Amino acid sequence: MVRSIVVLSVIDAIAEDVRSQVLAQELAAGTPLTEVEVATRYDVARATAKAAIERLVSEKVLVRKNHKTARVVTLGPDDARDIYLTRSYLEGEAMRQLAKRREVPEAAKAANEEIALAAQQGRWDTADADLRFHTAMISALGSPRSSAAYGSLAFEVRLCLSQLEASRLLSPEVIAADHAQIIADIESGDPEAAAAMLHEHLARARESVVKALGGQPGPEATQPSSALTR
Repeated sequence: MVRSIVVLSVIDAIAEDVRSQVLAQELAAGTPLTEVEVATRYDVARATAKAAIERLVSEKVLVRKNHKTARVVTLGPDDARDIYLTRSYLEGEAMRQLAKRREVPEAAKAANEEIALAAQQGRWDTADADLRFHTAMISALGSPRSSAAYGSLAFEVRLCLSQLEASRLLSPEVIAADHAQIIADIESGDPEAAAAMLHEHLARARESVVKALGGQPGPEATQPSSALTR
């Protein structure tokens, strides 16, 4: 049987490795990355290192101000709240539209099954599946611009989810239950219930991330999930 593989360019491979290190907190927030350092670390030409850094800056993995050295992005409590506010705008309307069509993408169901299994096994490594659940919902709208808008947040969202995963402030059981209720509300054709559950879910995650980042969380962080009390 012929197996298909994905061939990455050197720039893609460097960018993926740096992303992974940032998410694993092996590269701390604020760490500088120069072209010389990247070229030396990966044994590539300066031009390749520059292109990789530019890619990472465009993805918000690195930040660079006034042509200074690029540094690993630093998220604070205010950043987290703004990221989740933007998510609420995009995803809330997405839930309404999907509920009107009673359409839940299979990819979202599969992602939540992974989270539920992790909960059953006592595991906390759910960030990737969590992001796939929400991304699948946006993709199901069939709107390239909506997907692009959500995609522009992808790394920052994933970074927030890695904070939740590392801090263990929001259990996989609660995440899976919230997602399952969103799915049920969409399938029952209740747009406002689906949007309300989504907003509750994001508010709890938002304030938990704020706490993980050293901020003062709002009451939503400890609000019991209504999906578990029905």
